[in-house]
Amino acid sequence: MARQKRQAPAPPTPESPAPDGETPPVSLWERLDQPAPAPRATLTPKKIAAAAVRLADTEGIDAVTMRRLATELGVAPMAAYRYVSGKSDLLDLMTDTVYADLELPRDLESWRDVLRAGALRTREIVLNHPWLTQISSPQSLRTLTPNRLAAAERSLASLDGLGLDIDAMMAVVGTVNSYVHGAVTSEVAHQLLMVSEGWTTNDDLRIALAPQMTYLMSTGRYPTYRRYTHEATRKDDPLWRFETGLDSVLDGVAARFGI
Repeated sequence: MARQKRQAPAPPTPESPAPDGETPPVSLWERLDQPAPAPRATLTPKKIAAAAVRLADTEGIDAVTMRRLATELGVAPMAAYRYVSGKSDLLDLMTDTVYADLELPRDLESWRDVLRAGALRTREIVLNHPWLTQISSPQSLRTLTPNRLAAAERSLASLDGLGLDIDAMMAVVGTVNSYVHGAVTSEVAHQLLMVSEGWTTNDDLRIALAPQMTYLMSTGRYPTYRRYTHEATRKDDPLWRFETGLDSVLDGVAARFGI
């Protein structure tokens, strides 16, 4: 008998009920929307997030711990727990903070302009904060933050009224986001490799890989790749490569849906 495929769970919605007998958990964002503590409090979610982002930018995501954060802020180790319940909440808050920079010009008119500008700005944000690509997949998938949701809303709204149903609209947004995530993650991995090996230019990388590349090309098995190594003029132009791939995705969307 053929095994039935397990269906992936549906994404959470505001109407999803909690299991019988359980109180629905209160999200970080709902807690932060509550009235602020007394004015005497010197610690705020904004200060916590700024310190954590600064630490991750300079020393990497592994340096961000609740204890280290308390030291950076000059507060007692338990002080930050008034606002975040642990590392997971802290990563969510950090993510939301950096995605606040995902502002787009107000005069963008077409869906393509909105999605393209959002993709390019997202690339800039991730390259400025490479630790975003190092957050584990389960954490990154569950990170629903106000600023990330605002970006999704803006992308979806740009497609509204063009004759697509809501499922197709979300598929388009998800496809563009998947391209951005994959391309920028690869770009960050390249940068981290350069840093870890102490290489300062791509020529350093090519010199290091030369023995492997020379042998592999000499086998004659990879004639098209060999042509690339000799003829390519944009090997060191990641922005051109990103935009070319992005425009190809957008061209495909336009052709598929006639928009």
